[in-house]
This record gives sequence, structure tokens and C-alpha cells, in this order.
Amino acid sequence: MAEFVGRPFFSCRNCRKPVALADDILSRKFRAKWGPAYMFTNAMNVVVGRTQDRQLMTGVFAVADIYCSNCHEEMGWKYVRAHDPKQKHKEGRFIIDLSKIVKEY
Repeated sequence: MAEFVGRPFFSCRNCRKPVALADDILSRKFRAKWGPAYMFTNAMNVVVGRTQDRQLMTGVFAVADIYCSNCHEEMGWKYVRAHDPKQKHKEGRFIIDLSKIVKEY
């Protein structure tokens, strides 16, 4: 935990395993399965599930659900591939549902 001293981060609400740094938030304007979500450039301590095409609000994407590596709680998804060239900026980004995380300092 020493690497997080003085840096806000988000942890799994269920087991408190760190999953993302507050500095890595790209957008606060997303919706996930359970409600509001943030887009992060990176995530840590997550397991990436199998890739599947999914119709989302802004088009069809190849996405993979992500899970906490400790307790296996579903957290959100990772954009693997955008079918629309205008959405390519989302590739490799993580959407994490706010109901699944807690901010820590």
C-alpha cells in the first residue's frame, strides 16, 4: 500500500483490493449495468473475462467483463475493440461501476 500514500485510489467495495487510481479517470460520464460509472485508462488487480460483442449506448464494441482478482466481484468491462472508427479512443479503457468501488485516500 506504500505506493498509494497521498494518492487517492478506488478499491473493490466488497474486499477493499485496490483496482484503480483516481489519477487514471478519463471520464465520469458513463453508465454501466448497475448505474453511474467512470472510465479509467488503467485498472489493477482485475481479471479480464472473455471478449464478446455487445451493443452499448454508443455502438457495438468487443468488450470483456472485468472482475476483482481477489473476491471475483464483477466490476464493469474493458473495451477491447470498437467497430466504429470514431469510437477507437475507447479501446483498452476500463469502465468501472461506482456501486462496485469505494474511494480511499
